[in-house]
Amino acid sequence: MLAVLGMASVTYALRAGGYWLMGRLPITPRVRRGLEALPGAIIVSTILPIVLKGGIAVGLCLVVAAAAQVGLKKEYVAVFCAAAVAAGLRYAGL
Repeated sequence: MLAVLGMASVTYALRAGGYWLMGRLPITPRVRRGLEALPGAIIVSTILPIVLKGGIAVGLCLVVAAAAQVGLKKEYVAVFCAAAVAAGLRYAGL
């Protein structure tokens, strides 16, 4: 219980510290561009190692999921499309 409380405290302190810091930082055009680039950078830094480790099949599933999400704007459908492609690729031996 002590470990969980410690982790929760550190997580809260980091989040609150970020809000506190951003409240004191002037939002210049350069800072705004940096903040706008963060979500894409975080997604790429999370997904790229998975694709590199998983190979072409994983990359294709992620492309299908992204295309379904952009086209249909429904997260669950995108996940099911990617799962169907993964099942098909596994069945094909890839």
